[in-house]
Amino acid sequence: MERKKTPEQLRSHRWFGVEDLRAFGHRSRMLQMGYSIDDFKGKPIVAIVNTWSDINPCHAHFKNRVEDVKRGILQAGGFPVELPAISLAETYVKPTTMFYRNLLAMETEELLRSHPVDGVVLMGGCDKTTPALLMGAISMNLPAILMPAGPMLRGNWGGKTLGSGSDVWKYWAEKEAGNISQAQWEEMEAGIARSYGHCMTMGTASTLTSLAETLGFTLPNASSIPAPDSGHPRMAANTGKQIVEMIWQDRKPSDVLTRGSFENALTVQMALGGSTNAIPHLIAMSKRAGLDIGLKDFEAASRRMGVIANLRPSGEFLMEDFFYAGGLIGLLENIRPHLDTDCMTVNGKTLGDNIAGAPIYNADVIRGTENAIYSAGATAVLYGNIAPRGCVMKPSAADPRLLKHTGPALVFRDYNDMNAQINRDDLDVTAEHILVLQNAGPVGGPGMPEWGMLPIPKKLLKEGVRDMLRISDARMSGTSYGACILHVAPESYIGGPLAAVQTGDMISVDIENRSIHVELSDDEIKSRLTQWNPPSRDYGRGYGRMYANHITQADEGCDFDFLTGTAPIEDPEIH
Repeated sequence: MERKKTPEQLRSHRWFGVEDLRAFGHRSRMLQMGYSIDDFKGKPIVAIVNTWSDINPCHAHFKNRVEDVKRGILQAGGFPVELPAISLAETYVKPTTMFYRNLLAMETEELLRSHPVDGVVLMGGCDKTTPALLMGAISMNLPAILMPAGPMLRGNWGGKTLGSGSDVWKYWAEKEAGNISQAQWEEMEAGIARSYGHCMTMGTASTLTSLAETLGFTLPNASSIPAPDSGHPRMAANTGKQIVEMIWQDRKPSDVLTRGSFENALTVQMALGGSTNAIPHLIAMSKRAGLDIGLKDFEAASRRMGVIANLRPSGEFLMEDFFYAGGLIGLLENIRPHLDTDCMTVNGKTLGDNIAGAPIYNADVIRGTENAIYSAGATAVLYGNIAPRGCVMKPSAADPRLLKHTGPALVFRDYNDMNAQINRDDLDVTAEHILVLQNAGPVGGPGMPEWGMLPIPKKLLKEGVRDMLRISDARMSGTSYGACILHVAPESYIGGPLAAVQTGDMISVDIENRSIHVELSDDEIKSRLTQWNPPSRDYGRGYGRMYANHITQADEGCDFDFLTGTAPIEDPEIH
C-alpha cells in the first residue's frame, strides 16, 4: 500500500507529535491511562463512535463487537479510541428517535472535531442511528467507515415465521378483531425478537444500512450479515483494519460520495422495496455532501426500477433469508446495468469491482427485474392541493384497490384525538373513508413520529377490513404496510393546506397519475387557513426549542437549517 500521508501529516500529530507544553500534557495523560508512547505516537488514532446502551436491543452486542473493531485496528497498526455517543433506541426513545437524529449527527461531528483522531469507525444500525452517524461524518469529512449492526434472527411463533414490526401490526389487527387470544398474543411477544440486532424485515434499519453500503460506506455485503452470525465479528475486525488503510490513503466521504453514488442508492431503495423513511435521510445526507437529491429523484428512480427483493413488508421473506440468498452484493450484481459501477467505496475499489460475479443462491428471494414482485415502483411521490411540496407512499405494501380512490375524509386533529376516537363503537366511518391525521409533522409531532399507519377502526376490523387510505404529515415505520400517504409537505402545524381539511371533505388519490386532491377551491383553503390555530407546542428552552426553530420540512430532509451544506469549519486551535 502506497501511503499518501506520513506520520507527521496525521491530524493527531498536532496533539501528540510536537514538542511543546500542550503536547507534553497530552502524552503524559495517555501514559496516565497505562499506555506507552509507542502505543500511539506516529500511529493513526481511530475513533470508534459506539452507540451501545443498556436499553438499545438493536445494539446489545456492541459492548462486545467494539472489541472486534479494536482488534482489527490494532492488527493494522492503528490506535483505537472508543467514543460513546447517544444511543437512539427506536423502541424506547420518545417522542421519536427522529427528534434526536440531528442531535446524534451534531454529536458525531463534534466528537471527531474536538478529539485527536484521524478517522472513525461508526457503529450503528438502529433506524435513525445510521443516517445520523453518516451525516455527522460527511460534514466532518475525515476517513469514515460504517460497521452495520446487522439484522436479528427470524421470529417464530407456533411454527410460523414472524417478522418484526410487520407481523405485530398484522396480528394486532387480528387480536382487535377477536381472532387472536391474549395467550396467543403473549406467546408471539416472546418469539418475535429472538436475538440482538435490528429489525429483520426490510424496515428502516435494513434499508438504511443497505443504502449506506450502496453509497460506499461499508465493506462489501457488510449490511446483510445477521448480527448473531460468526461472520459479523469477522466483518467488524476487517472494518477496523480497513479504516487504518483509509487514513493512510486519506480516503474521505467527499472522495466516495457523488451524484452517481446517490442515484445508485435511490435505485437500490426501489429494488429493495425499502422504507419510506429513507427519503428524508438520503435528502439530508446529500445536502451535507453538497449535492441536491430531492423528491423528483425518488420519483424518477421509482419509475425505472421495480421491487425485486422479496422481503417483508412488501414480500415474503426476511433478512436472514436475504443473506443466505446472496445478500446485497447479489442484488447489486443482479441490477448492475442500472447502477453507476464506477463509484468509489471505502475499500478503495469501485462498486463494480466489489460486486463482480456475486452469486444468487435463491432466485425467489432476490429476483430478476423481469420477475419483480412489484414492477410499478416501490415509492410514489404525489403532488396536489393537499401537498404542494409533495408526499410519499409505498404502493407495493398497499391493497391495490386503494391505489385509485375517492372518499370522504375523517379528520383527527392530533394523535390524542385519533387515539380517543378510533375505536368508538359509534364512530361514523366506513371502509370508503380516508383517515387524516394532522399535526404530526417535523414541528407538530414533534419530530415527525411514526404515526402514519393509523389504526383501522375496531368496528371495521370486525367487518373484515384490513386496509384503508390514510393521510398524514407523519412518517411510518419501515416495517409497516398499508395504503398510507406520508410526509405531507408543508406540514399542517405550520399552516400547510393539510390543516384546512375537515371531516366530510372529499379527497381523491390516484397513484398512477401521482396526484392527491381535496375537493376545495384555493380560496376556500386560504379562508380556512386564516382561521387555523395549531395546538400548543411551545418549548421554553433547550433542545426542543432549537429543534422547533431550525428544523426543515420533510421534502428538505428534516435537517437543521444551519447544518446543511459544505461550508468548512476549521479544526480547533491547540493552546
